[in-house]
Amino acid sequence: MNAEHARSLLYQALETEIGGEAVYQTALKAVQEDGLREEWNGYLDETREHRERLLAVFEALDLDPEEQAPGRSIVRHKAEALVEAMEMAMSELPAEAAELVAGECVFDAEAKDHLNWSLLQHLVEEGPKRYADALREAVEATLPQEAHHRFHTEGWTRELWMKHLGFPAALPPPEEEKSVETRIGAGRAEKSRDEYTGA
Repeated sequence: MNAEHARSLLYQALETEIGGEAVYQTALKAVQEDGLREEWNGYLDETREHRERLLAVFEALDLDPEEQAPGRSIVRHKAEALVEAMEMAMSELPAEAAELVAGECVFDAEAKDHLNWSLLQHLVEEGPKRYADALREAVEATLPQEAHHRFHTEGWTRELWMKHLGFPAALPPPEEEKSVETRIGAGRAEKSRDEYTGA
């Protein structure tokens, strides 16, 4: 394991959770669908929990959570850009279109977040014992939630786009009904959407 790069991943993961809180707070201002609002409020709460879990990992590994490690400022900049895009959409677009932008921005943030935790799982499985011991509990609790965030937000955003385009939309999306937490499950849910739209 490249210890320097593993350390950088941890700092990026922490910064992603910090930025994720701002992304959700902004996205919630744009949301129109009640079911999605409820979903994102829950994700915001879980994002705060994920940040706390990572802070416990930092303490266990004797890392300074305030350190500006390589890559961290880039992750912060990306989150700030997502917030800025949503704010621009809310000021320039109709509410329905701004909601779509919010969905896309949340999905972008969750794709990085899910990747982070998937990589942290590799540290648990293949890294030094010190890392595995510090991360195991946090990864086991968080990775399924991150998968849920990613794949369910993708489903919501796809269906909102279908509605926006004038096609039958499955709202809430099949991902909700099927409790999707894997790429394979997401693919199956998307393929089954006609069952939910009556098409």
